[in-house]
Amino acid sequence: MYDIKPFPIPVIADLGPGTHSEDETLDYISMPQGMETFHTPVLPEPEEIAQHAGAVQVLHEVLGALRQVAEGTAPKSETARVMLADITAPDLTLINQVLGEGEVSAQVLAEDGTPVLQIQESVFAGVWRVLESAGDGSVRDWIEVGGIPEVLRQTAKVDASQAVPAAIPLPPQVMNAPSVLVELEDQRRTWQPGQVAHVVNLSLLPLTPMDIGYMDHRLGTGRVLILSRGYGNCRITNCCVPHTWRVVYYNSQDTVILNSVEVTDMPEVACAAPEDLVDSVDRLHEVLQWVNQA
Repeated sequence: MYDIKPFPIPVIADLGPGTHSEDETLDYISMPQGMETFHTPVLPEPEEIAQHAGAVQVLHEVLGALRQVAEGTAPKSETARVMLADITAPDLTLINQVLGEGEVSAQVLAEDGTPVLQIQESVFAGVWRVLESAGDGSVRDWIEVGGIPEVLRQTAKVDASQAVPAAIPLPPQVMNAPSVLVELEDQRRTWQPGQVAHVVNLSLLPLTPMDIGYMDHRLGTGRVLILSRGYGNCRITNCCVPHTWRVVYYNSQDTVILNSVEVTDMPEVACAAPEDLVDSVDRLHEVLQWVNQA
């Protein structure tokens, strides 16, 4: 079984400007100390790899799919899958060793909040490991190649097609949330595929905690949860209205440093860029050149 890192960011209240007390002493926020970068996988000796023809074949299939997606020739979809149903445990171990774990992970939650689908990007940007739990206890396991696994987009569309959270009377201390919600609704109505994301930076607006809570209720929270680790962390969740995502950035101390809402198909921070896919083709090709020496 492929172990995926748990989400380390706790769910905490997003506080708007004006909620912090002033202090005469300057207290600088610590800069994040680490960033995920590419490291060439530590591979077994060539004679060991020679015993895992199934794993080598899968990696060549992944490279072929990666080339198609990077060149824009992948059939029917922007992503391609390589299924792992018939792979032996030793071969799967080697595949996991080669792919490693990158900086983006994701979950799709069931209605009761339990994960039904877990996703981990590999060290090769745009190459994703996907585990899907079925109701009978079985697990489907595959590698998906592309900017982001398609199931995340599809789940967000399903969530947005459900009933919109019911309106509630405007609570006290809610001042500016209604105008922000009108702006987001206008952007949703005119949004077209391929359009640049419309970002509303809540951290720069005079919003009270009640404003934030009211907006969270009106937008709703969907079942897609994405975590991008780079300088600090970024937590992304879909809303229960079309093309709308909550994107919250944290520093190395898990303190919110940027709280935003994006109207887009998928926030850019979650996706592997086209140039990253091209770079992954070169990196995986180099690894397989070494593997082929076995």
